[in-house]
Amino acid sequence: MPTAVPPLADKVVLITGAARRVGAVIATAFHAAGARVAVHYRSSRAEADALVARLEGLRKGSARGFAADLGDVEACAQLPLAVMRAFGRLDVLVNNASTFYPTPVGAITPDQFDDLIGSNLRAPLFLSQAAAPELAKREGLVLNIADIHGLRPLRHHAVYSAAKAALVMLTRSLARELGPAVRVNAVAPGPVLWPEQGVDSPLRERIVARTALKRAGSPEDVAKAALFFATDAPFVTGEVLAVDGGRLAGGDDR
Repeated sequence: MPTAVPPLADKVVLITGAARRVGAVIATAFHAAGARVAVHYRSSRAEADALVARLEGLRKGSARGFAADLGDVEACAQLPLAVMRAFGRLDVLVNNASTFYPTPVGAITPDQFDDLIGSNLRAPLFLSQAAAPELAKREGLVLNIADIHGLRPLRHHAVYSAAKAALVMLTRSLARELGPAVRVNAVAPGPVLWPEQGVDSPLRERIVARTALKRAGSPEDVAKAALFFATDAPFVTGEVLAVDGGRLAGGDDR
């Protein structure tokens, strides 16, 4: 019997913030579906190199690392072009790179505001703008990794929550602006990976208890949702899929 062709065979996918955590899992999942992956990183070069080496070991010519500081608007404009020069095309842009930390009202600084808005809203906008002409040629996809806290705010994270809420609206706006050639969707994860600064056990238990499924998810759950939009949703655009175990239905956050 002939071997089945992977659903993303020969497609090229750019994932920002792909060296570590959820981004690396998304990159691995898209690669397993046949895509060639552009692994963007800012400072995590060792992790990016290791991921690229692992993926290249599975399939030669299928992965490459790209360094860029997405706080620089010009770098956002140039990154998709660099990927196109390296791979010859671009079919999917996954805006995953993000910064996350608390900003209690009364202590918010302009630098924190600029950083959180920059990584969670400005960079996805200018990356999408730069990639749009090529994505239109390929009938491609922009996929934004949002957050359920863009739909319901997280206490002490006013700027982050506002930035992710704006990313949700950007998703819906770009779906109208870039259609019919380009689809634009978002995944809004809930408790799938705890912050690196740590969350104490009692708080974790309260968060999980407030989900309908009474358990935490995993980065693989986010990656599966991302693959759904890329492979099985040709008539879906402007949508935001919560991957949260029913967190939004389960109660307040803290």
